[in-house]
Amino acid sequence: MKDLVMQLLTFFADLGYFGVALGLMIEIIPSEIVLGYGGYLVSMGKINFAGSVIAGVIGGTIAQLFLYWAGYFGGRPFLERYGKYILINKHHIDLAEKWFQNYGGGVIFSARFIPVVRHAISIPAGIAKMSFLKFTGYTVAAIIPWTIGFIYLGTVLGENWGNIKEEAAPYVTPFIILALVGALLYYFWKKKKTPPITTVRKYNKK
Repeated sequence: MKDLVMQLLTFFADLGYFGVALGLMIEIIPSEIVLGYGGYLVSMGKINFAGSVIAGVIGGTIAQLFLYWAGYFGGRPFLERYGKYILINKHHIDLAEKWFQNYGGGVIFSARFIPVVRHAISIPAGIAKMSFLKFTGYTVAAIIPWTIGFIYLGTVLGENWGNIKEEAAPYVTPFIILALVGALLYYFWKKKKTPPITTVRKYNKK
């Protein structure tokens, strides 16, 4: 498996910026690995930092739009049947739906930093027919810092980019905590904002 990953990364490297975007779009390899390798390419002078970030944001966003559209047009039955081909299983969908139902649209941003959920959160957004512009806005806002962070770490690590998951752990954990706190705050804010349901009684005239 490791050899296959390296072959794919080498193939993406030959494509430059498009390779970074493509690697994120097809999601065969975890995004942090692709971005870390992109940072390694920056350290070698094959691509520049700004261009790699732009390519990463575009590729990462398109990958999530694919899942959004799959949910929007195909629905859950389609994804349960064909999701395995894009590494999405029923557990991922169940968990993502639970998060989306509990925390609403704002979770599209915060869930991007949480393992497992971030991979599938776009699906329930599509199934619920969430506004395309709103979904894209939340997605891009979350993907930008994620992309910058991992490409920067890959640049710093250089030839040791393969250790990026271990090196990134101290930085990712605070993001996860903040994301969870943000999701809870958004949930309570939304709950407070929603007007209470009042019961209307009808009286028959005698």
